[in-house]
Amino acid sequence: MTVTFLLPAKVAESQLHPHIALNGHIQPSEFTLMGVSSYTAHCYPKRYFADGATMSTAEPITQTTEFVDFWNEVLVPKFVKYRHVLVGGLTHHSAKIFPTLNVHEGDSVVDVGCGFGDTAIAFGKIVGDEGSVLGIDCCDAFLEFGRKDAKAEGVENVTFLEADVQSYPFKPVHDFCFSRFGTQFFENPVAGLRAMRKSLKPNGIMTMIVWRTIDDNPWLGMPKEVIKEILPPPGDDARTCGPGPFSMADQEMVTSQLNIAGYDDIVFERVDAPLMVGNTLQDAIDFQLALGPAGEIYREAGDLAVQRHDEVVAALSNELKKHQTPEGVILDSSSWVISARNSV
Repeated sequence: MTVTFLLPAKVAESQLHPHIALNGHIQPSEFTLMGVSSYTAHCYPKRYFADGATMSTAEPITQTTEFVDFWNEVLVPKFVKYRHVLVGGLTHHSAKIFPTLNVHEGDSVVDVGCGFGDTAIAFGKIVGDEGSVLGIDCCDAFLEFGRKDAKAEGVENVTFLEADVQSYPFKPVHDFCFSRFGTQFFENPVAGLRAMRKSLKPNGIMTMIVWRTIDDNPWLGMPKEVIKEILPPPGDDARTCGPGPFSMADQEMVTSQLNIAGYDDIVFERVDAPLMVGNTLQDAIDFQLALGPAGEIYREAGDLAVQRHDEVVAALSNELKKHQTPEGVILDSSSWVISARNSV
């Protein structure tokens, strides 16, 4: 059900009770708000959190939500088209930390929101024949790429599963749980993080990579600033993929979410890396009009975006061309690598 709270004081979301995530989703019986002018929260039955689950096999569980539908219907075709940007660019962030991860031969690993499967396959090579990897994503179209790539590379210890991590009934049999830019889109972040912890053995480690603020990520922030000078912002009824790429940028809030989800020994590490947003200037422009904050503004503007398309392209071209290199259009990006322990 949906509950709308109307309270007098207008404050920043960072002042919300720690039990409440950026997008307003809360756990059952956690209705404490701290002075919000107007806020909508979605409440879920206890079964949503998969407490007491007993399933251990990788059977598909597809719990469709409006966010999952949006991923599959709108974003998947665009992610596939720009796979060279998304996989190639994001690899910079995982490659910097992979050598330091506490993953060993023979380990069992879960890769949450594994997308095209490149990190799951990399883990498969690390853990070897005696280990195993479970790659989970809500979009089977992504997973098909992972299955084909794993077969082509001779990696046979990786299983790709279409499921919603937030409600998947894990058993605590894994040594390590990982996510690269997947947890930011949880409809209920605490539920998702708790489910990830439940996949772990006692003292197992969870590591996730999330974007820092939009100001720290000009590869997405700068195009948004350019396009919003020409087109109006999306309306409140705009379709969305979930909380969004910067929903876990706030260190204090995410620490609270992790504590509530049952983690200990929480550590944040900043990683800065260049990110290629297009092989050519036109490729970079097309990418920004398709995905990210600028792409959302362009998509939701509808007919107005079509009418002012040339103006939008000219403005983006003027800024993006400043970042052209022989390797493509390169902008800065910044992420948090967050690790925590399941001490239960």
